[in-house]
Amino acid sequence: MSEKHHIIPVWFFVGALFLVYGLLIFVSGLAEWSHPANTVEAELHAPVWWGALLTALGCVYCILFRPGRTKQ
Repeated sequence: MSEKHHIIPVWFFVGALFLVYGLLIFVSGLAEWSHPANTVEAELHAPVWWGALLTALGCVYCILFRPGRTKQ
């Protein structure tokens, strides 16, 4: 009768969402690299930078809050 219930932290799911969205934004930014939009600061390639940032943040959250990680 002594079952252990493992609760998955919500931050793990936030990290997974950041990871997925970051990869999607990064890939779309790479796809438009050679044909930038006609905007004022298109040469900055913001989708590439934001996608990379979200991907890195998502990886950090997924590693820090992964299920089954023992707390100290």
